[in-house]
Amino acid sequence: MFVEVNGARLFVDIEGSSLVVDGPAMRGKPTLVLLHGGPGFDHSGFKPTFSQLSDIAQIVYVDHRGSGRSIGDDPATWNLAQWGDDVKGLCDALGIAKPIVYGVSFGGFVAQSFATRHPDHLSRLILTSTAAKVDFPTIFAAFERLGGPAARAAAEAYWLGPSAETRARYFEVCLPLYRRHPGDPAAFKRAIIRNDVAIWFNGPHNEQGRMDFRADLARITCPVLVLAGEMDPITPIAFSETIAQSLTNSAVQFERFDDCGHGVIGDHPERAMDLIRRFIEAVV
Repeated sequence: MFVEVNGARLFVDIEGSSLVVDGPAMRGKPTLVLLHGGPGFDHSGFKPTFSQLSDIAQIVYVDHRGSGRSIGDDPATWNLAQWGDDVKGLCDALGIAKPIVYGVSFGGFVAQSFATRHPDHLSRLILTSTAAKVDFPTIFAAFERLGGPAARAAAEAYWLGPSAETRARYFEVCLPLYRRHPGDPAAFKRAIIRNDVAIWFNGPHNEQGRMDFRADLARITCPVLVLAGEMDPITPIAFSETIAQSLTNSAVQFERFDDCGHGVIGDHPERAMDLIRRFIEAVV
């Protein structure tokens, strides 16, 4: 379905009920809002893995403005302040109070924007394979360690000069290095990808290079779960260490994953999903 939010039409899918029968009463479940990576990708990468959590939470999948199936094609609105406010607007439109927000990669940027701009609105926050501040030389060095000079060159070419050509080469050479174990080859085919949004946002000369949530993370007071892979080249684990250190007013649970790349769940699904489940179940 589509929901009108801040002048955009966001594609939303909802899995599971918010109220369940519990003997003589109806028991409410928390709502888990999932923010996908990208930018320009869609929510399909969460399916079917996150469906297993529908017994303990109502799950809201959403494509960010300008991404996937959502409509919001004015580049002037492709910015983290707007994407963060869209999460608040979506929750308001759907009547969601105190959601648990999960952000992975770029979705983690959006989650930090939402949580720092609207810190009283969420109950818990999960940040996976993301960054409060991006350091591109660290990324280039990580790709070189995993893929040699060719991977570094492809990474530098795209991130320092985002274009359709450099992005195609980056997908060919660098994307296979994101994970330690091969993923489902059909998953990439299922995704709707808007390369223009990524080219607009990515790189040190665009908003990705300017963003810095480190000081603002102190505004967040809810519990936060941080998940990161030791072998992640695009959001190296040092980025997550910085996030954990910056959350000075939150109860932070920082979980490292050995021999694990970007997104964590693709390489270590059982441990990652168990941690997420336990974190959700702790909601009072």
